[in-house]
Amino acid sequence: MVNYKELGLVNTKEMFAKALKGGYAVPAFNFNNLEQLQAIVTAAATEKSPVILQVSKGARNYANGTILRYLGMAAVEYAKELGWEKPQIVLHLDHGDSFELCKDCIDNGFSSVMIDGSHLPYEENVALTKKVCDYAHKFDVSVEGELGVLAGVEDEVSADHHTYTNPEEVVDFATRTGCDSLAISIGTSHGAYKFTPEQCTRDPKTGKLVPPPLAFDVLEGVMKKFEKQGGFPIVLHGSSSVPEEYVEMCNTYGGKLPNAIGIPESELRKASKSAVCKINIDSDSRLAFTGAVRKHFAEHPDHFDPRQYCGDARKEMIKMYTHKIVNVLGSKGKAE
Repeated sequence: MVNYKELGLVNTKEMFAKALKGGYAVPAFNFNNLEQLQAIVTAAATEKSPVILQVSKGARNYANGTILRYLGMAAVEYAKELGWEKPQIVLHLDHGDSFELCKDCIDNGFSSVMIDGSHLPYEENVALTKKVCDYAHKFDVSVEGELGVLAGVEDEVSADHHTYTNPEEVVDFATRTGCDSLAISIGTSHGAYKFTPEQCTRDPKTGKLVPPPLAFDVLEGVMKKFEKQGGFPIVLHGSSSVPEEYVEMCNTYGGKLPNAIGIPESELRKASKSAVCKINIDSDSRLAFTGAVRKHFAEHPDHFDPRQYCGDARKEMIKMYTHKIVNVLGSKGKAE
């Protein structure tokens, strides 16, 4: 058993309480490799933003659980080297699909886990989430549950259509399971193709796709149900904005990403000022990395040293993560 506190990590409880009160969201950035981790920590340390390092089941299999544990510890020490005296860094399992997976992460230094039972019948979701919470809370590990289904594809998580969260269920779910935060479905989607062209409209001036608005009425309904409890931390998955500059960079240098579209940053700014305390971003990092690498090879076809092209990718991701922290989520300076 390795407790996350031995690694210098924190859980999300105090972090979310501050965000809920302060009207901002904590960035939750997925990572799979060293360059992504370095970029996330650099941006968070520079801007003194709390940050959640997210690891999916697929990323854990790719990078190895033991290596990830030490990367979490390295992230804390690296942040200190960058001048962040008291780093607020969470190591979080994204979309855990079983009690066994969540337990293994808890036993190996994760400070937060998500158990995704949203595909199950309601009572089964409650039972599974409660089982994870009962185990996790013995070690002061935070647990995120989910109600509602997001469309899209990301790693092992996929669904053809979304199902909005029912506000009538949220208080019962949170009370019976004991979860510390709740992911809800209000129209965000996984991946870089969050909406089909048929779901969008086209700007008559530019011809570009315009995604449908998020269902803020659902979010407001959820928030209203939690008013008696003084509010409750809400999470949005599938919240990459799929920046046009990175899609164009990929396509200009040999990629083929037609009709890739994400969540407008204006909608994420609005959500971050509500009870949404955690916003998940993954595809934007993948696009920034891939675009920079494609551009590098197009301009330097003779290069073969990974430090050259991965270095460019790291710089681009630092720029992207910093933008999200400062201009979208409002978490800059919230972890001095």
